[in-house]
Amino acid sequence: MQLPTVDYKASDAAAQFVESLRNTGFGVLKNHPIPQSLVESIYKNWQDFFNSEQKHEFLFSKDTQDGYFPPSVSEVAKGFTVKDIKEYFHVYPKGRVPAQLEADIREYYRLANEFAATLLSWVQAEAPADVRAKFSIDLKDMIADSEQTLLRILHYPPMTGDEEPGAIRAAAHGDINLLTVLPASNEPGLQVQKTDGGWLDVPCDFGSLIINIGDMLQEASGGYFPSTIHRVINPTGKASTKSRISLPLFLHPRPDVVLSARYTADSYLQERLRELGVK
Repeated sequence: MQLPTVDYKASDAAAQFVESLRNTGFGVLKNHPIPQSLVESIYKNWQDFFNSEQKHEFLFSKDTQDGYFPPSVSEVAKGFTVKDIKEYFHVYPKGRVPAQLEADIREYYRLANEFAATLLSWVQAEAPADVRAKFSIDLKDMIADSEQTLLRILHYPPMTGDEEPGAIRAAAHGDINLLTVLPASNEPGLQVQKTDGGWLDVPCDFGSLIINIGDMLQEASGGYFPSTIHRVINPTGKASTKSRISLPLFLHPRPDVVLSARYTADSYLQERLRELGVK
């Protein structure tokens, strides 16, 4: 089984994409409108940032959750006890960004957000009427003017051999948000869990865009759209000497958006952040 790659310009792209989301929790798009040159520039320049001491000037704020998160405070995935092998930087609309990196990253945030609204419209249009009826407002309107949508620049450093036993780059987890939009990384390693418990490699064709369902969309759709467990495995051989940069955009509704009878977007997010130990 392979994850299908959908041509964004195909006449039936929306139907193919949403079918892939339903079947696997993931969709892969090619010929999408986000410029590859912009992604390449971000990967290169943020690699330089993570290699520098400047990152320590932007240490994250527990209150605003923006800034630089060093490996020492990296996430522990739900159900795990060992920290992931990674460091990362959080970009929010009003958050801090190093001056030399701001123009590219703000432009990417804008373009990816606009494109994400299209993808959410596809999801809603292709959902059955009874599922659409569960959405308190249109999916694309849930993220309109949201200051919660998070762009994370992730750096998985080269392997040293001194890693904590059992630690991997990103332990198996589900995302909290509605959808996650991710340009293919500069190195492979992303895997999605199949229904039989096995693991499937996500295509790493540079230039493709990978989208997965988060827990909030699963909650809002009454489980119709499944949030899929995924992970980033440790590289071996020559690849273990290379860094991996990843650029997920986590689409979060405004805090007051009603997801279900049980949760608003804010109550759901706060519960999950407490579980992750970052609140």
